[in-house]
Amino acid sequence: MSRIEEALKKAASKRESPIERLANIAPKDKVPVARPKPINAVVGHISALLDVVPLKIDHLLLATARDEKNAVVEEFNKLRSTLIALTRGEKFLNTLLVTSTVSEEGKSMTALNLAISLAKEQDHTVLLVDTDLRRPSVHRYLDIAPEVGLVNCLRDSLPIDQALVKTGVGKLVVLPAGEALKDPLDLLSSNRMKTIVRELKDRYPDRYIIFDTPPAYPFADAGVLAAMVDSTLYVVREGRAKKDELLKTIEEFKNHNLLGVIYNDAHTFIKKNNYYYE
Repeated sequence: MSRIEEALKKAASKRESPIERLANIAPKDKVPVARPKPINAVVGHISALLDVVPLKIDHLLLATARDEKNAVVEEFNKLRSTLIALTRGEKFLNTLLVTSTVSEEGKSMTALNLAISLAKEQDHTVLLVDTDLRRPSVHRYLDIAPEVGLVNCLRDSLPIDQALVKTGVGKLVVLPAGEALKDPLDLLSSNRMKTIVRELKDRYPDRYIIFDTPPAYPFADAGVLAAMVDSTLYVVREGRAKKDELLKTIEEFKNHNLLGVIYNDAHTFIKKNNYYYE
């Protein structure tokens, strides 16, 4: 068991047992999406989405959503501070992509925890966009059931503001995927997608916009999106990706302002002359 998992389970056990937690669960209402506005009102008023009742986020892996301090929360706070230092300069690099080599490396969990950590700071408003249209998961982590999302904005020209979901968790707003697609590459590489990314960046120049993407191997989606945003964070889970796959994909992302690699789910200590990746 990894140190992160141990810390999370320890923190969860202090709150209540699984049986107690199940007994206390009340039916949850659907979280509404933003109300329709005229097309030219776009994206417009994220501030109007912030004054809402916070979602009840009870997913064990979303440690930053809970008002408690533990080792996992501190690690994400450190990541937040590092990210701010790397993206704040003469030009604010406010659009950020989070990806990994293969599936199940924790990229979506990382994107969400980082977004929440940033959004809880007084100075930062955050928009998290689920661009993993092959297997979207942001809505599942947040336990919401949005009726529309990014797919509708791309395919049906739905105004972005009609797909935004209010969370009430700090200053966090979410643009969910909307639905899963078997082959979304044409939509993600379209001029419409480029326009959406540019529009989000220009209309929110002082806010972080984080894109959760499909894994980079073997899909081209993340690479296409990386060319549209300011920078990339790469998530690597210990023992998950093969060495050659990892090195090949990271080399590709060096051309897309790769800010750094997040080593996730570490459960062994690296000793001299005994590296997992040589």
